[in-house]
Amino acid sequence: MIQPIQVADFTIGDGSLTLIGGPCMAETPELCREVGSYLKALCAELGVHYIFKASFDKANRTSGESRRGPGLEAGLAMLAGVRDELKVPVVTDIHESYEAEPVARVADLLQIPAFLCRQTDLLLAAGRTGKPVNVKKGQFMAPEDMRGAVEKIRSTGNRRILLTERGSSFGYHNLVVDFRSLPTLRGMGVPVVFDATHSVQLPGGLGNASGGRRDCIPPLARAAAAVGIDVLFAEVHPRPDEAWSDGPNSLDFKTIRQVLSEVKTIHDQVRI
Repeated sequence: MIQPIQVADFTIGDGSLTLIGGPCMAETPELCREVGSYLKALCAELGVHYIFKASFDKANRTSGESRRGPGLEAGLAMLAGVRDELKVPVVTDIHESYEAEPVARVADLLQIPAFLCRQTDLLLAAGRTGKPVNVKKGQFMAPEDMRGAVEKIRSTGNRRILLTERGSSFGYHNLVVDFRSLPTLRGMGVPVVFDATHSVQLPGGLGNASGGRRDCIPPLARAAAAVGIDVLFAEVHPRPDEAWSDGPNSLDFKTIRQVLSEVKTIHDQVRI
């Protein structure tokens, strides 16, 4: 039995569907507003809850010369602008324990990157904010081993937890999705998220950057919806080939409309 969690003015894990979506990186205030406005309207049309996502710092870029983002102060200002102007909840990643408190003052949901899902101090700091915490399953982790992350956060008294499937390492520069992980993660009593765009990433596949199989996002998203999810995660950019981060595995506006429509239809048929 899962424990539904409250985010802003709606509930995740009560049988409804939520989209976490936005550009990988908070490139500019204008881009954040453009993507957030489109996805808010799309979700309202389809009857899906919406949380805006963008990262203020991409701390694990393949190359040290790649853009990392606006940084904590400027990035949080962009997120606050989206939240206040569009009246939508926002989520962003934290990479260091000291970031938890300032980010929690702006974000409605804190996210732990997959590479950091075992970092005890980071998980405890996120849990202590009292905000909901979304932990991405490491590409190197068996789904059942994510119980440790859940228990660390629960030890702070915070039970508002989500777990995200985002693919598992399969040799070099490749990820695969074992859909058995979705019910395994949900069996820990938490709502589950399927990250459809990072699951098709090819880590380091371009030499100095990660590649991606954007064409595989729709079928994987449909499959996840058929297995059963509470949240779909998707990185969305109006011009993915110009994105400063994760362009090869980001969706444009036309394709996210298609994917979300299909996922919503399947989700409503297999409502868990």
